[in-house]
Amino acid sequence: MTNPLPGPSPLPSRASPEGEGRTVRTTCAYCGVGCGIAATPTGAREVAIRGDDAHPANRGSLCSKGTHLGETVGLSGRLLHPMIGERRASWDKALDLVAKRFKDTIARHGPDSVAFYVSGQLLTEDYYVANKLMKGFIGSANIDTNSRLCMSSAVAGHNRAFGEDVVPASYADLDEADLVVLVGSNTAWCHPVVYQRIQAARAARGTRLVVIDPRRTETCEGADLHLPLRPGSDVALMNGLLAWLAEQGLVDTAFTDRHVEVPEGFWEHLATGHDLWTTAATCDLDPALLRRFYEMFAAHPRTVTLFSQGVNQSIRGTDQVNAIINVHLATGRIGRPGAAPFSITGQPNAMGGREVGGLASTLAAHMDFAPDNVARVGRFWAAPAMATKPGLKAVDLFRAIGEGRIKALWIMATNPAVSLPDAGTVRAALEKCPFVVVSDVVANTDTSVHADVRLPAAAWGEKDGTVTNSERTVSRQRPFMALPGEARPDWWIVKEVARRMGWRSAFAYDHPAEIWREHARLTAYQNEGSRVLDLHDKAAIGNAAYDAMEPFRWGGAPFADGRFPTPSGRARMLRVGQMELQAPLADWPLTLNTGRYRDQWHTMTRTGLAPKLARHREEPLVEVHPADAAALGLADGDLASVSTPQGQSTFRVMLSDGQRPGEIFTPIHWTDQVSTGGRTGLLSRPLVDPHSGQPGFKSTPAALARVETEWKGFMIVRGEEPVRLPCLWSTRVTVPGGALYEIAGNGDAARIEGCLPAGERVEAVDLARGTRRVAVIVAGRLVGVLFVTRTGLLPSRDWLIGQLAAEGVGASVLAARGPGAQPDKGATVCVCFDVGLNQIVAAIRDQRLVDVPAIGAALGAGTNCGSCRPALARILAQVHEEVLDAAE
Repeated sequence: MTNPLPGPSPLPSRASPEGEGRTVRTTCAYCGVGCGIAATPTGAREVAIRGDDAHPANRGSLCSKGTHLGETVGLSGRLLHPMIGERRASWDKALDLVAKRFKDTIARHGPDSVAFYVSGQLLTEDYYVANKLMKGFIGSANIDTNSRLCMSSAVAGHNRAFGEDVVPASYADLDEADLVVLVGSNTAWCHPVVYQRIQAARAARGTRLVVIDPRRTETCEGADLHLPLRPGSDVALMNGLLAWLAEQGLVDTAFTDRHVEVPEGFWEHLATGHDLWTTAATCDLDPALLRRFYEMFAAHPRTVTLFSQGVNQSIRGTDQVNAIINVHLATGRIGRPGAAPFSITGQPNAMGGREVGGLASTLAAHMDFAPDNVARVGRFWAAPAMATKPGLKAVDLFRAIGEGRIKALWIMATNPAVSLPDAGTVRAALEKCPFVVVSDVVANTDTSVHADVRLPAAAWGEKDGTVTNSERTVSRQRPFMALPGEARPDWWIVKEVARRMGWRSAFAYDHPAEIWREHARLTAYQNEGSRVLDLHDKAAIGNAAYDAMEPFRWGGAPFADGRFPTPSGRARMLRVGQMELQAPLADWPLTLNTGRYRDQWHTMTRTGLAPKLARHREEPLVEVHPADAAALGLADGDLASVSTPQGQSTFRVMLSDGQRPGEIFTPIHWTDQVSTGGRTGLLSRPLVDPHSGQPGFKSTPAALARVETEWKGFMIVRGEEPVRLPCLWSTRVTVPGGALYEIAGNGDAARIEGCLPAGERVEAVDLARGTRRVAVIVAGRLVGVLFVTRTGLLPSRDWLIGQLAAEGVGASVLAARGPGAQPDKGATVCVCFDVGLNQIVAAIRDQRLVDVPAIGAALGAGTNCGSCRPALARILAQVHEEVLDAAE
């Protein structure tokens, strides 16, 4: 193919470091809360982080992850140059190759033989250019996003009920609600700033809180009511609530008559099999508990029902969303202050991707593939080959790759080899695909090892564009560091490939503001009020105004006038039925649930760089009810194999009476880059919701068995280079100055010693306990230490980690405790201020602390992001109970 360009178009204006002391207002890189951040560079790759007091989403607050963003902006592990195979290449060669392979594949096999898999980590401008290239110029809708895995059921539910994907709520509704119902959301951990806003409303105006979740999570601490329902029974619960409200005469018929389409037979359907007793049996709930919830809901018309992954990540997720919306429509609890169903998203720009058509099932600007919409977008783009039908959703897309139907794939800013269900099959598909391109920040991921071409993308702190949060607020992400090496923005990379494929004028962007203006114009193009998403007032702003753009929420207060973007102007209630719940299987008697940890994010490519974030949960744990553990011969701290029909992985056991008997929980974050086990993506079923295509991560049949090991230990090494350890079990976390490896295995543990760095070795052996301690010292500095035992206890790691920064280290380091050393602080509870369990317990006892604010005053714990306050309350109650027991 002849290169249609003599070379790359001019690079985007590269941000220069703003200079020490100059603060840049930007937006957090993590969840959909969309917190504003004030970033003050303090060096070339150093920055001080604080919450932006002026941002409406967080008003100065930050969670633990946002607080420690400054620890993640270094260049450790970065992909800094284009790579073809394992060889560095110029941008010209890499871009030419990508364009040629995609163009040749399309010519031979048609436009549906190629695909993009993108990410909620992209900015809106990045998303827009990728979607335009695929759907308007390549001519296929085979572009899907990892947001498919977290919120696409909410999208489908909104479209079915409202006629458009509009979240009809804002954070201000949480301030004005009298009742907040959290469904399938561990808000205290996954959206801590929202959780603290709810708690502030409770303190200020007595807002009641109900948590609906199979697990008793930290979010349940202090809630007025927790409903530990059976997984997958959410539809039955909401149908039962609505049937009870109807029976009590509490349906707002004046509202439904004017503003809602109710399908024929809807109320008759609810009148049968949805009484309180039947619903309680289906949901496995105490009928008295269920009645209490019904009565609380009835007593508080200003209700916000906030739902997240526990609702969406189900093979009936869309129906679960619509069951919630049905209750709000039937009672008129929508379009009013403090009353709305509220889907809260998991990624920083899942909403922006929805707006520009990043999902395979949507077109652009909240349009679907109706012929009029296809023609409209085609005219606007002057598109030569508009896609006319939805493309393959994530799970089906990777299945098509494995079947050989997709022959060229471009993955942007995501790690599907870890995050997709049945990840072993996903990896096999990637290995089979003839041509794989990965654009990413990180050089080595479980996905990038399958790439033919790797392209270095800009990271947070270098990106320039916009994101949209869960309440529809658009904010700027602004750069405060220079692009390192040859990294480039994602929009620039995509448009360069598009130009090389022959579409120069359609992709002649030189600044993200140009892309923003085009996106804004498209939302308004021939809209005439038919869609709520309309950014016409932002469609002509200049580059300077774009750079200075303040956060704004589009759509105002949707549905306040009772009008909805459907042909009739009325919302739609849908008849949704409870699916038949599967009894435990003989070979797979447990139910696996999956989710997030408080201080980690996705596959840890960013949070894994922050030493403080690693200490709260250092290993991938399988949480097991004590009764199940006893039946299986498992003790707290054992290793156990979690097996499903899809695969097997090993986890550390943690006993938790917050689990329902018969159910287990594992985190989603661990990868081959940091662990030999803990791979939850291997385990989940690739079954999806028929409407949204979202996988059902929350209820996979599973089995659990103890893994026998002869020895256990840990290794601490200086430096950033990962070490592959020859043992059954190893996990790695970043610590100041190096890495901590937790290890266990069988056979000769001495093999691990060969992985220690070179230097002077000092050793200590206890044959009786089978304990061996080895330290490696170079010029008085500790560079590595290994502790292994067969029967004995292992010391705390904290003091040894601190010795990586010490000078004059000698053989006494093997004692794992220096003279006059402080007592072990215990497991980290408050990451923001590095406060451990033992410190908290001692302070409660010694200072006779009586409440969580008192702990904060004494130790600082819980006074920043607040995500540890539920844990502090639980610790406080346990200590007080122990003191009372001792007194008796």
